[in-house]
Amino acid sequence: MTPPLSHFDAQGQARMVDVSAKAETHRVAVAAGEIRMRPETLALIASGSARKGDVLGVARIAAIQGAKRCADLVPLCHPLPLTRVSVDFELDEAGSRVRCRAQVETLGRTGVEMEALCAVQLGLLTIYDMCKAADRGMVIDGVRVLEKQGGKSGGWCADEAAGPPG
Repeated sequence: MTPPLSHFDAQGQARMVDVSAKAETHRVAVAAGEIRMRPETLALIASGSARKGDVLGVARIAAIQGAKRCADLVPLCHPLPLTRVSVDFELDEAGSRVRCRAQVETLGRTGVEMEALCAVQLGLLTIYDMCKAADRGMVIDGVRVLEKQGGKSGGWCADEAAGPPG
């Protein structure tokens, strides 16, 4: 049986979930995704010779900003005081893609999965934006939560054996 969706009241109206009765715990979420591109585009990123500059450096800052601004972008998210945002990029030459992984942490009453997802999406979107003049066919794919820790439900880990979709 699927649990009811917590962002709707008994009348089916959208609502922000009341988290006031929840305990403050250390909460962590990890999300990841990738952007596929032509090998020439990946080479531009790797060499640092993209016309707009340090693509991954700017994308890292955008990802951190995305985590911090999540509540401004997703209507029913709580604004959270983040205690840590870590963003890593991995170049995969064989797959002609850049992987992004974000870890977000807080001490609070609700999880940071949405903040981690926003970080990954904004990081990948920034790569697209900075490289679109060279490659308009880039594809963002496989964005998902890999794990979460903290709160009443404890930890959760995605089935890593399945790998990212696509």
